[in-house]
Amino acid sequence: MSDDGVRTVRAGRRTVEVHRPDKVLFPGGGGAKEYTKGDLVDYYRSAAPLLLPHLRGRPLMLERHPDGIDGPRFMQKNTPESYPDWIRRVEETKEGGTVCHTVCDDSATLVYLADQASLTLHRWLSRVGRENRPDRMVFDLDPASGDDFAAVREAARLLGELLDELGLPSALMTTGSRGLHLTVPLNGRQDFDRTREFARDVAEILAEAHPDRLTTAARKKDRGDRLYLDIGRNAYAQTAVAPLTVRALPGAPVATPLHWSQLDDPGLHAGRWTIADAVEQARADPWAGVMSKARALGPARRRLDALRAS
Repeated sequence: MSDDGVRTVRAGRRTVEVHRPDKVLFPGGGGAKEYTKGDLVDYYRSAAPLLLPHLRGRPLMLERHPDGIDGPRFMQKNTPESYPDWIRRVEETKEGGTVCHTVCDDSATLVYLADQASLTLHRWLSRVGRENRPDRMVFDLDPASGDDFAAVREAARLLGELLDELGLPSALMTTGSRGLHLTVPLNGRQDFDRTREFARDVAEILAEAHPDRLTTAARKKDRGDRLYLDIGRNAYAQTAVAPLTVRALPGAPVATPLHWSQLDDPGLHAGRWTIADAVEQARADPWAGVMSKARALGPARRRLDALRAS
């Protein structure tokens, strides 16, 4: 490290400067470990081989905390002009104007974003050039209470069984925050409207079968103590936290892929893995073979309609 508080980090073919690496982003206390910006950089550099396949070619929304998790939060869509030219960008034009999103295709970009205190990386479910053709469908299992993870585990089992019945593979991930995500790989031939409609119908049929435990009610006051089956990520320009991204919470929990068998662990919770051990968990390849089994929604839609009619 130089005298001016700058550390140089080799990431792929580039050398990236990390400024104030000793700056605390995750204060310790209350049983949580303290982590610095340097720790965040080291985590993302080690996670890069496992994380980048989930980021490449996808527009990002960056959740930045320049003063740490106790300071202000910035949700950044537009890429600042100060970012290096070698960082990829993609423009999205809407009625309100043009947004220039950051795209993270390599480890150097990942390290640079960590230096910018981009703690959490929220990715699109579609890729550049096919923005309205999602290749991921995400169900967010959001418990009524953060302490009720048993309800999350049970909802995941029920949803996974229904998706199996529909012929759709699914992968599990802790969110690092409250619940679990179930991700279904798609072949990218359907648009967001069709994908969202399908996800909504899946959630509704499951909630109708278990009305005392599950709900699709968007308003919290209408949910009671039932778990919310949230399908809102499945829309154009919406984002979902990327696998192995860090959450802005004490202890630096990480959104971490897991095996279906790990649902049987009564000690499982949304923040089970942190930057200290998430890479080790992911190296066990919990999603082995799942993401390569992309499906079309046509056959699944016919099975779902038959199930609803029965």
